[in-house]
Amino acid sequence: MPTKFNYPLLENAFSNDDIDKAMQVLKSRYITMSKKTKEFEKYFAKKLNSKHALMVNSGSSAVLLAFALLTNIKRKRRLKKNDEVLVPAVCWSTTFWPIVQCGLKPKFIDVDLKTYSPSYEIIKKNISKKTKGVVLVNVLGNCSEMDKIKKLLDKKGIMLIEDNCESLGSKYKNKYLGTYGEVGVFSFYYSHQITSGEGGAIICKSNDDYKILCALRAHGWDRDYNQKNRSKFNFVNQGFNLRPLDLTAVIALNQFKRLNLFKKTRAFNRKAIIKTIKKSNTWNNQFNFFEPIKGLDPSWFGFPLLINDKLVNKKKSFLQYLKKNKIDSRPIISGNFTKQECIKNHKFKTTNNFKEADRIEKLGFFIGLPTKKIKQNTINELCRHLLNISNL
Repeated sequence: MPTKFNYPLLENAFSNDDIDKAMQVLKSRYITMSKKTKEFEKYFAKKLNSKHALMVNSGSSAVLLAFALLTNIKRKRRLKKNDEVLVPAVCWSTTFWPIVQCGLKPKFIDVDLKTYSPSYEIIKKNISKKTKGVVLVNVLGNCSEMDKIKKLLDKKGIMLIEDNCESLGSKYKNKYLGTYGEVGVFSFYYSHQITSGEGGAIICKSNDDYKILCALRAHGWDRDYNQKNRSKFNFVNQGFNLRPLDLTAVIALNQFKRLNLFKKTRAFNRKAIIKTIKKSNTWNNQFNFFEPIKGLDPSWFGFPLLINDKLVNKKKSFLQYLKKNKIDSRPIISGNFTKQECIKNHKFKTTNNFKEADRIEKLGFFIGLPTKKIKQNTINELCRHLLNISNL
């Protein structure tokens, strides 16, 4: 048994080589967005089999750019003011708010308990004549039936936006998650599949979209795609400043080259934890495990668990117990987002019919899944604490 047991969401995320690469950029004195960012973008797009990729300063910024693109006046096919966009009740704040900020009307829908994301049937049931867009959040490495959903939406002329911030590297039917939609967004925040501290990316499929995104990312300038005007202050669109640093880009690139190793290690650790839990003489179905949908090659982010219904009243004291024993935990995204204070304050109309989202909030949490193989004595101690929920 370790003398000092500690189980964070992610420990020692940066390798010595990551730090060395970052130091080289620092020593060059050129740390803002430049050649290293371009190098990462090209490599990222190529590996995901995407036409274009742009790095930004966060996954949240990537979602904002996605909706700013899809509502942009320079886009031939675009979402228009007050168009309805379906969004999962289990989502993050900045999955939801860009819909509102870009003048669209969000409509919350429930999720499937197997994937924590809306199923084909749920989406089909909630589509109306007003529906022009659907956001899908691929949760913690898992996803819904992307091929069926994409086919349905294409038939109805509805845009698919993939929030893939939690599922970089997962493949569904041999196609990377994040590449099914009109656009796909990714996050490189700490403890995600790769991390550059802060950072994110957005991918798109056309040159026209790429040009719009370049301008939106940097003040509305055309300088990032129009070399003739590189030295001019030529503003062609609305704009933000969502640029990354070369400093973060070089770390992201170095980590991205190790993504397959991280993916295999996390899968190994997940399997070892489940095996140890189920072999314990105190195992009594205290938890339900998050299993990959059929056809998925998962790239796991975290280790989610649903507490057995019989133990639900112990959840609060159990999470306090985990914290006291140095085991970090988090909610499944933010639980049922329709219950958040910001939704009530802004008086968004929602139904109370989010049965599965409520269950995920009520029963769910997740812990870390390291990118280095966990020692068996650490796994034993972790599982002992998890199974102790029965004794609280």
